[in-house]
Amino acid sequence: MDAAALWQRYQDWLYYHSGLGLYLDVSRMGFDAAFVAAMKPKFDKAFTDMAALESGAIANPDENRMVGHYWLRSPDLAPTPELKQEIVETLEQIETFVKKVQSRDIKPPFAPQFTDIISIGIGGSALGPQFVAEALSPDIPPLAIHFIDNTDPAGIDRTLNKIEDKLASTLVITISKSGGTPEPRNGMIEVQKAFAEQKLDFAKQAVAITGVGSQLDKLAKSQGWIATFPMADWVGGRTSELSAVGLLPAALQGIDIRAMLDGAKIMDEATRIPEIKNNPAALLTLSWYYACNGRGEKDMVVLPYKDSLLLFSRYLQQLVMESLGKELDLDGNKVYQGIAVYGNKGTTDQHAYVQQLRDGVPNFFLTFIEVLADRQGNSPEVEAGVTSGDYLFGLLQGTRQALYENQRDSITVTIPQVNARTVGSLIALYERAVGFYGSLVNINAYHQPGVEAGKKAAAAVLELQKQVVQIVLEAATPLSVAEIAKQAGKPDQIETIYKTLRHLAANGRGIVLTGNLGKPGDLTASYQGN
Repeated sequence: MDAAALWQRYQDWLYYHSGLGLYLDVSRMGFDAAFVAAMKPKFDKAFTDMAALESGAIANPDENRMVGHYWLRSPDLAPTPELKQEIVETLEQIETFVKKVQSRDIKPPFAPQFTDIISIGIGGSALGPQFVAEALSPDIPPLAIHFIDNTDPAGIDRTLNKIEDKLASTLVITISKSGGTPEPRNGMIEVQKAFAEQKLDFAKQAVAITGVGSQLDKLAKSQGWIATFPMADWVGGRTSELSAVGLLPAALQGIDIRAMLDGAKIMDEATRIPEIKNNPAALLTLSWYYACNGRGEKDMVVLPYKDSLLLFSRYLQQLVMESLGKELDLDGNKVYQGIAVYGNKGTTDQHAYVQQLRDGVPNFFLTFIEVLADRQGNSPEVEAGVTSGDYLFGLLQGTRQALYENQRDSITVTIPQVNARTVGSLIALYERAVGFYGSLVNINAYHQPGVEAGKKAAAAVLELQKQVVQIVLEAATPLSVAEIAKQAGKPDQIETIYKTLRHLAANGRGIVLTGNLGKPGDLTASYQGN
């Protein structure tokens, strides 16, 4: 395509939202008018499906749940007065709590005020708050936030060691809808022990964000935690950033949560327009479908050209892959859907994997995230007439052009600056695009059976571990791995049993392995407890 035709295509397909100052450019995606026309019936259905979802239809049939994250920023859309009241009251509760923390009406028993936050969560209960903290938290926030987002003991130690001297002034937020998810539960227990070691009253510095009546809710209330905030069953983890899950930690850091909600609300209004060309989420979805042939045939690479958006690709990784990565469609057919997402930031990745993106396997499409404002205030020149921001701009545009010249598709999303309003709008834009895509390929974008299967398998491994330890403990002589598997009645799980023994031995848990470690079948296990 010559320069004149490409310029015309750019103008024809450029989307601009004047209220948000947001541009969406899909002109470097290779679809044509015939493709768009062929997709129109699918999009008509997607628009209808989305309208039903927002009206309160059961959009997650596996769990018989409504999907209502759109109501969080527009409570008037909630299908019942009770749900509207719940949303409004939760937001007011968050703001009241934060004001009391700021005024020191709520403070820790052994310090004049709270200075830090430990946020304990997993998946969407961690990724959203982490992304927003990286993007929007002030350089010197009212409360500095730290995350425990895994059940890795060394990772927990590292977080606790960073704030050991400030534990007495640290607010702990535990986020878990059910209260039974192992990772946040384990993190909470380890933090409780750290508090006990310093003779601090954990309950007087603890907050829960959880389902009403959940295990965690009951625990928090029985122990007298300082506050609990609700997690509704109609908000999934990966779409929970604009619920209490994300709003409470953001507000405590001094982030304008009303502006985040406002940005999301404005984007929601824009993405309700039932026309592909005038709906930015529909344009994104059209581009994804074209690039992936509706079957996930290419990966989505996300490159934000702004350090503060470093975690955006990680946030989108869960939103997109957990929503769209499904074995079965809504009719029960095996379809193996999904779009793999990865990325980091520009220009860092231009010195990492952009070489392959331009010259290697063409198994991806790329999304550039551009921010117009370089910084607050003026930039010094690094050479005559050129600033660091000019270089960032030039490298983005140059990479986009170099990829296009080698027939690599790309999308560019441009925002005026990184602030609470634009971040809220980006969250809403991609939430809607994922919902549309799920409809286009006829899958349930709002459940996660693969994640649940992994949790069940992990629980089975831990039950097997208890059985293995008991067998070794009661044995009069050392046992081989095969003998342990036989006594456990699990000869088909001999590899898992061996790895369990190896794990316990490596961590001083009383199991001793004797023999050649390179020949697992020849090892014997005995118990030498304290």
